[in-house]
Order: sequence, then C-alpha cells, then structure tokens
Amino acid sequence: MLSFELFSRGRHMEGYIHSFESFGTVDGPGIRFVVFLQGCPLRCKYCHNPDTWLSGGTAYTPQQVCDQALRYKSYFGDSGGVTASGGEPLLQIGFVTELFSLLKAKGVHTAADTSGFTFDPDDEKSVEAHRKLISVTDLVLLDIKHIDSAAHRALTGQGNEHTLAFAKFLSDNGVPMWIRHVLVPGITDDDKALERLSAFIDTLPSVERVEVLPYHTMGEVKYQKLGYDYPLKGVQPPAKERVENAKKILRAGNRKRI
Repeated sequence: MLSFELFSRGRHMEGYIHSFESFGTVDGPGIRFVVFLQGCPLRCKYCHNPDTWLSGGTAYTPQQVCDQALRYKSYFGDSGGVTASGGEPLLQIGFVTELFSLLKAKGVHTAADTSGFTFDPDDEKSVEAHRKLISVTDLVLLDIKHIDSAAHRALTGQGNEHTLAFAKFLSDNGVPMWIRHVLVPGITDDDKALERLSAFIDTLPSVERVEVLPYHTMGEVKYQKLGYDYPLKGVQPPAKERVENAKKILRAGNRKRI
C-alpha cells in the first residue's frame, strides 16, 4: 500500500498537501474549508483527482493548515467547518488527527472524506490510530464504491473489506456518517447491488445521510495532462431516471436519507 512517512523537524509534524479550497459546498454541512491531502492507495476508474495519487504536494505543519483555515472562519462560521479530503486523507492519519485536534480547540466542525481503506480491524496500531482520529472528528463522509468486493477490486484495484469494517467501527462508536456512492452506468448502478448496499447501510445506526453522486467526466482532462489513459472513456453520466432509481433504493430502509 502506498504510504507517506510523517516526520518531525524539531517538534513539528508535517504532512503533504495537494491543494486547498476555501469555499466548498459539497464536502459536508455548510460552507467548508477543504484540505486536499496528497496520496491515495486506490485507483478508482472514475477518479477526478488522479494528480493526488502519487507522492508530492507541499509540506505543512498541522498548525500552518489550521491557521490558514481559520482565516476563513467568518465565512464558514458555526454551520460549516473544515473537511480533510484527497486523495485519501487517512494515509496521513497522524497529521489529520493533529490538525483536527487544533481545529476542535477553536470550536471548528471537522469532517473526513475517506474511503476507509486505511482501517485494518486486525491491526491494533491501525485501530488505535483511527480511534484517536474519531475522537476529534465530528463527521465522516464515507465513500462506499461498491458493496461487492470483487466488483470493488475491478473498479479500484482493492477489495472493500476494510471500508466495510471501518463503517461498522464508526457506527459502533457513534460517529455520524454520510455514506456516498458514485453511480457509474454499467458498473455501480445494478439494482441488486444497490439493494445489498442499502441493506448494509441499514445495519449502521450512525448513518445520517446517503448521497448518490452521478458519475461525471470532468476528470478526463487531468488524465490527458498526466499522460494517462482514461479508463472509462466513452462512458456517459447516468440518466436522470437511473439516479432517481438509485436514490429510491438507497432510501428504502431509512426515509431520512437524502
């Protein structure tokens, strides 16, 4: 698995940041300051941020990122907050945990947008690292890309066991979750798979919301710039009726889902 080594210079941990967004509106409740961290262990065929996959980015300390986010507190206020995204932000889980600790001390709402792939329920160090993270995390936006592990592997290069285990871990610990599912025609929009996903979500009491995200092709230009072949070339966004169908199935067990 791709990983980053967090290191210290003096007393300061550093993490690697791809970019920031100061006015995010689709990354959690309210207006969000979004921190896109570098690196991801998955290779999702529909990824629209392939430039976050590999090593690189700019080194920051958690305090530097916290200070930058707080410049925008008058915009996001009490109804918004800060979201760690990527890439896969939890590849740098120590950095995110320290950043969230600083933000919580300032009364800022924290959210992690993650696939949960870094969680290993059989590794005590992994469990403890994620337990520390959730102690300072107000919300997890959990990407469940496919409920079937073989189909998940074909789509992302990895199985879904860690993702599903992380979902259970979050729910068992009462951490609020928004489940996200990207709807790709012919890949993630099968009715039976959606019904299985809905049944799994119904076992997670802390899920507050389920979002169906229609596949789009906005990332294709990034693949071209990077010299990569776009894996879903020719695949079109889902028709409106397929999106509505997925929403209906995924809302069936819990009418509060939106």
